[in-house]
Amino acid sequence: MTNNQRVVVTGIGVISPVGLTVPEAWDNVVNGRSGVRRITLFDVSDDVWRVKIAGEARGFDPLNYMSAREARRADRTAQFALAAAAEAMAQARLTVTPANADDIGVMIGCGTGGVWTYAPQHEILLTKGPQRMNPLLIPMEVVDTSGVQVGIKYGVHGPNFAVVSACATGADAIGMALETIKRGDAQVMITGGTEAAVHPLGIAGFDNLGALSRRNDSPAEASRPFDADRDGFVVSEGAAILILESLDFALGRGAEPLAEVVSYAGTSDGLHFTAPDESATQSARAVRRALEKAGIRPEEVDYINAHATSTTVGDPLEVRAYRQVFGERLPPISSTKSTTGHMLGAAGAAEAIWCVMALREALLPPTTNYQTPDPKCPVDCVPNAARSTSARVALSAAFGFGGHNTILVFRKYVAR
Repeated sequence: MTNNQRVVVTGIGVISPVGLTVPEAWDNVVNGRSGVRRITLFDVSDDVWRVKIAGEARGFDPLNYMSAREARRADRTAQFALAAAAEAMAQARLTVTPANADDIGVMIGCGTGGVWTYAPQHEILLTKGPQRMNPLLIPMEVVDTSGVQVGIKYGVHGPNFAVVSACATGADAIGMALETIKRGDAQVMITGGTEAAVHPLGIAGFDNLGALSRRNDSPAEASRPFDADRDGFVVSEGAAILILESLDFALGRGAEPLAEVVSYAGTSDGLHFTAPDESATQSARAVRRALEKAGIRPEEVDYINAHATSTTVGDPLEVRAYRQVFGERLPPISSTKSTTGHMLGAAGAAEAIWCVMALREALLPPTTNYQTPDPKCPVDCVPNAARSTSARVALSAAFGFGGHNTILVFRKYVAR
């Protein structure tokens, strides 16, 4: 198999603050219904909590997707991944058999690992001693646990590994899965990202960085990418899983391609723990590199699903990167984080799904809560209402703390 081998998406699944299935989540995204609410996963009534809002996967019950024993042995991150994978596998109509198990791999990323497992176990260590800790602590809390458990669930024997690149994790996982197929190490990859950081450690940690919105009185309006009055991002949770296949393998088993994954590129700023490079040089290079690998000219790009998290620094620097590549001819650029909040390690994978859906449904999802234009962000952000489109090429962008810059290129599937 060569790098000219086409790779397609045949199944998608999601657990998110805006829905526990792709149809439900997509309906809420395109209609601008926010999933941000007051936190219920832990008590934020005390005034020490400056941030009291987040995007929770409301209504999620692991027992709807797995046995009680499986649920007990899975951190919340793995529970999300298993649930989203089930939806994606069902849509792809992918059945693992002894004949194909060696050709199917897993690449699921996670940014923070099993915080809902290791935090309480640390408390047990301090209060009750080491002998009382859960013997499954390590396999439940490491960042590869979701991919491992999905691999066990379906009995696949292809490559199974995890990538961590902060908020770019989900996108990098898809990119690595794409390259795994292109180099011939698998025919199918179950890929994406998962995160469950709506936890005291996650909320306090990001808030102490000064990264979060404190718009507690109006949660649904807190995430407002590109808007002049934005004050930070909103932590969210969930998982997004895609089934990637070589086109020949997919067609050979009668699968329906949903979209084509054309290319992937990543760069790094090499500059700071959290602050992006103000020149946007490397993020722009990631865009150029992805387009070059795809053989697509900038003017052929019809839509960009932006990383745009709603921070005062990050949003305009992302626009700066696009202007270096596209000049004055910017395509529509929307941020679906305005409805979902920031799913962290799962964000890039969820936004890849929104790109697939935009191409299939001929509909660009909006940037909601856009009320006051920011002269530093002069973009057509598809403000407040979805838009019909004839888009054929979509970019999904993900930029992570530490200077990770990741771009995925999707194309509307056309048989040829």
